[in-house]
Amino acid sequence: MIKALSFFHYFFTSASLILQACVAVESQSILSIDKHKGVCWVAGREEITQKQIDALLMCNVNWISQTPFGWQQDASTSFIGTNFSSDRIWWGESDRGISLTTEIANKSGVKTLLKPHLWVRNGWPGDIKMKSDTAWQNWFSNYEAFILHYAGLAEKNKIEAFCIGTELQKTTIHEEEWRLVISKIRSIYSGKLIYAANFHKEFEQIKFWDALDYIGIQAYFSLSTKRDASLEELTKNWNAPLLAIERVHKKYNKPVVFTEIGYRSDVQAAIEPWTWPRDMKEVPVSEETQALCYQAFFNAAWSKNWLAGVYFWKWYPHGTRRSAETDFTPQGKPAEKIMKENFAR
Repeated sequence: MIKALSFFHYFFTSASLILQACVAVESQSILSIDKHKGVCWVAGREEITQKQIDALLMCNVNWISQTPFGWQQDASTSFIGTNFSSDRIWWGESDRGISLTTEIANKSGVKTLLKPHLWVRNGWPGDIKMKSDTAWQNWFSNYEAFILHYAGLAEKNKIEAFCIGTELQKTTIHEEEWRLVISKIRSIYSGKLIYAANFHKEFEQIKFWDALDYIGIQAYFSLSTKRDASLEELTKNWNAPLLAIERVHKKYNKPVVFTEIGYRSDVQAAIEPWTWPRDMKEVPVSEETQALCYQAFFNAAWSKNWLAGVYFWKWYPHGTRRSAETDFTPQGKPAEKIMKENFAR
């Protein structure tokens, strides 16, 4: 009997040690992966060359997100307009532009996340909500046609990651419909899949994370309620969002990617990071505030073992104009140096 007990003690102790080792290996694998050191690439009217990719390499960027669009007349219309050619849209948003950008970037080791968006007139994707079951069926049918086109384009160009949707928070409660969309994407696309959830509650409410490869978050979390917050305060104020994200990560055991994160270069950048510059015209410029927000992110979040990458909104391949003075871009500002230095580590 004593020998039997000793055997079982040995067996369960060994099993426990093996399990702990497996957990440690899994955690280390997340730590050691080559994180997405990304920027949100702004598609332009002009074709790109190696010169534009070289500017990314100088900042240690190894991923870009490319964003073509579909259009809805309003948030309750099921019809989704598309244009896949370059005759009436900017070159960089066309199939040809996406393909050539991917090819040039890939030759330099820069990978692509293809991230189609819906543009809603007088609204945003989070407003999309149909008024009847029939309208919902039509919307999902139209969305499926839209997103499968780009999934096919991603497969054709061997694009490494594909985003199935962005901030469609009133649609994602329809779990079964989204699971069907995901399965159809999987049938034609062999790369990694992600969904870009809104930072405000949506990422915590989605139930189909298990069907994807990454948990994606548009990470525009407020870091302050005042203009003059210190770096220490901004870093500390990441604690609550990070705890919420970790809970979701642990539930689904999926790595997290910040599919967008960004800060305007004005004094209120940390208060409402999601607000467009055109709505902050009277707010004083502050590249310092933007830089502090960037550093706070790197201080608080970048080393998390569950964080597989980040994409800073946004990057203009052909440079910025004077009108971009308070824009989200870090280009030519102190934030660019902070991004470059931290991506190098």
